[in-house]
Amino acid sequence: MNAARVSQRFQSSQPLELEFTQLSDPGRIRKGNEDYVGCVVPNTADQAKTHGWLFALADGVGGHNDGEVASRLAVETVCDGFREASSYEPHRALIPRLFRTANTALLDAGSSAKKLGPAMATTLVTCALRSDRVVVCHVGDSRCYLVRRGHAEMLTRDHTIANDQIRLGLISKKEAQQSEMRHHLSRSLGSDLFVGVDLVERQLFPGDVLVLCSDGLHGAITDTELELVISDNRDLKVAAQELVTAANQKDGSDNVSVQLIRLGNVERMGMYRGRPYQL
Repeated sequence: MNAARVSQRFQSSQPLELEFTQLSDPGRIRKGNEDYVGCVVPNTADQAKTHGWLFALADGVGGHNDGEVASRLAVETVCDGFREASSYEPHRALIPRLFRTANTALLDAGSSAKKLGPAMATTLVTCALRSDRVVVCHVGDSRCYLVRRGHAEMLTRDHTIANDQIRLGLISKKEAQQSEMRHHLSRSLGSDLFVGVDLVERQLFPGDVLVLCSDGLHGAITDTELELVISDNRDLKVAAQELVTAANQKDGSDNVSVQLIRLGNVERMGMYRGRPYQL
């Protein structure tokens, strides 16, 4: 879904209820949009329990061939695989496997294109929801935040050379902000035969908001500004538009994409010997 707005509220008889919106904008300078967003929404209450929801956002790597093709292929591959997954397949196992499938698809597409220069590559961040859990997976510097009671917690870490240098103690955060490597990815889909996928799982509560965004957004506004926009708006469509507008006003040199998911009712689940059961 490219350069488009989608908004939907999904509430029915199933225990997990949510509403979401997504918006992708080319920005003020670029003619094209190399970001791509997509989602898988269950058609029935049973499907919500057996599969759940999936949200995905990708940012085609600048300077590589067909960035817009790479981001779309990655999102569509993961979404298609999610739809075809077995019932109750654990998201912790499923989503990393789908990332690897998308990575292979990008390598194959880049090889088939037979173009000179770097292969097709993209960032990818996803969140899969079922019952009271979210599994967040990512490669690259597209982010996922969890906004709870007005506080935004970043659930991902940027796979950039500068951020890796911070983790190794080679440079400070202040030095990283001025580094030429701050936008250079150390990890992306389509760049290598094998890809490391970061995963985090969290319990969800009513009122939680998940935010997926490309660096065109988080690189232009602060986490504090993100918190304020989410906290001040009950209407997710308005919040998404305000975030994109703010990013374009402050920078606008990159494509800007965001997905907002707000949790309503959640189904409390427990675990016994590795098997989920309703509390």
